[in-house]
Amino acid sequence: MMKKILIIEDEPNIRELVLYNLKANGYEGIEAEDGYMGITMVHKEKPDLILLDIMLPGKNGYDICKELREEGNETPIIMLTAKNEEIDKVLGLEFGADDYISKPFGIRELMARIKAVLRRYDNTHDNLPPGEHILKINDLEINIERHQVKVGEQLVDLTLKEFELLCYLAENRGHVLTRDQLLDKVWGIEYAGETRTVDVHIRYLRKKLGQSGDEEKYIETIRGKGYKIK
Repeated sequence: MMKKILIIEDEPNIRELVLYNLKANGYEGIEAEDGYMGITMVHKEKPDLILLDIMLPGKNGYDICKELREEGNETPIIMLTAKNEEIDKVLGLEFGADDYISKPFGIRELMARIKAVLRRYDNTHDNLPPGEHILKINDLEINIERHQVKVGEQLVDLTLKEFELLCYLAENRGHVLTRDQLLDKVWGIEYAGETRTVDVHIRYLRKKLGQSGDEEKYIETIRGKGYKIK
């Protein structure tokens, strides 16, 4: 089936350019010009992926992302931002975005990121083994099929990308994985991002798992190499 992609963007020229190229690449493109319309379209149209601008009239992209994640909506989100400040990208990831791309962006890069995010999402949700596939590391429990993570009896709310990253680390427990390897396996070979993306996700993943400061209870940093599950 044709994937449906919603772009929530207040600049008509950008919406028109993206919609044209979505169609040219085999996607169904739908649009919203402000935050409130965007939320309505998500609930009504149930898109497969959302391209979400940060600076929007009515309700900004951070608020939309946070609202969708809090209501349990796992639709992949790629944030669009005209800012190059690291804090803007980090905030987007913290609120539950799966990726980000800075304006002005190249269409080929945008399409590559869309393809990579969709492929990873489909692999996580559609190609699961039968039965309960559970990974356990001390008091950390990862239920692959239910997309559920617990520390003790406490459920941990993770974004799709955080969950995929944790699963890949856990499945390769004891092995040191480089940032490039993690980008390749978790984000996909077409991903055009920077290795710092991995560091941002690791930082927030640790925080959600209850690791504080320099504590490395679950995820260990191997200086000059990468990360591993202890």
